[in-house]
Amino acid sequence: MSTNTETNKYTILFATGMVIIVGSLLAFTASSLAPNIDVNKRLEKQQNILYAMGINENEGSSANFVSTDKAPELFKTYIKEQVIIQGGNITSSEDAYLIDVKKQQANAKAGIDRKLPLFIGKKEDKTYYIAPIRGKGLWDAIWAYVAMDENMVIQGAYFDHKAETPGLGANIKERFFMDDFIGEHLMEDGVFKGIAVSKSNADPKNNDKTDYEVDAIAGATITGDGVAAMIKSELKLYVPYFKSLTN
Repeated sequence: MSTNTETNKYTILFATGMVIIVGSLLAFTASSLAPNIDVNKRLEKQQNILYAMGINENEGSSANFVSTDKAPELFKTYIKEQVIIQGGNITSSEDAYLIDVKKQQANAKAGIDRKLPLFIGKKEDKTYYIAPIRGKGLWDAIWAYVAMDENMVIQGAYFDHKAETPGLGANIKERFFMDDFIGEHLMEDGVFKGIAVSKSNADPKNNDKTDYEVDAIAGATITGDGVAAMIKSELKLYVPYFKSLTN
């Protein structure tokens, strides 16, 4: 007996069957790709951290990471310790690598003590403290890895974004913007100041490293304000740790 394919019952059963089949295929694909996705995230994080402490393959005005095949070994060579700061406690732990900054921000809003990851690297007898931070740009999330010395003077930074405007806010990940932060001071007489991204900056060549501001990107005011707010709110959380280093 032939099946009547024009009935509502047949249409519903066919649609249900297709949803189950497609859903199963997507779930299988996601589970199959999960290990590769995790590896890629780990490599990207290593590249970001290394970039912030000046280990990169920059040429001219271009910002370039070390290659993915070199990143794991270089990370192992230069990153000497990973710590977790939580509620005044400092713990040395390789789990710092796994901390999701976005999730920790949500925990803080819920009244849960936030975990702050910090990566401690050494290069040419100099110690770098690299903090991952996250904020909000014009359209979506922005984030950064900021390398500092023991006095919270910035030694390097890598900025990135999810959906900022190409040629405008998206330029936070260009060298001309990121390099301006090198040498900038975050503290004044023991008080955290942060860094403003200013349209009225009177130091366009960025020679003054103690004015607590850098030049803004033309046409990207809101993204720049987001960068400044991210630095002020996120890096301020690390002040007690840095004060413990110098006391």
